[in-house]
Amino acid sequence: MTQFKLFTDGGSRGNPGPAAIGGVLYENDKEIANFSKYLGQGTNNQAEYNALLTGLELAKKHKITNVQCFLDSELVVKQLKKEYRVKDADLAKLFVKVWNLAQEFESISFNHVRREFNKEADRLVNLALDSR
Repeated sequence: MTQFKLFTDGGSRGNPGPAAIGGVLYENDKEIANFSKYLGQGTNNQAEYNALLTGLELAKKHKITNVQCFLDSELVVKQLKKEYRVKDADLAKLFVKVWNLAQEFESISFNHVRREFNKEADRLVNLALDSR
């Protein structure tokens, strides 16, 4: 069975500060798409949500219906699993966008991974930040 995995990362230099996102989409273990984008001013958590949103939109564009999402943001993962409440108003708006988009997938999971297992997405974030 084909497995689709999405690794995303978002970061800011300063919090808030210049922010960027990156992500990689895999079919089985083969990369099929990636993204790296500078966002402007934002917080680390806003960048994490925007990275996931961009990654899910990319998965939809590739007509993917089942995806496993991997993020190194424990906060975002726990909020999406409803283990933590979303208290910040700006994050709540992003949460709703991600949540609504997630409903369009037949199967979706949100998984926390340590930074060392999210190196390519992290590299793409830094690429976008360094290019500014």
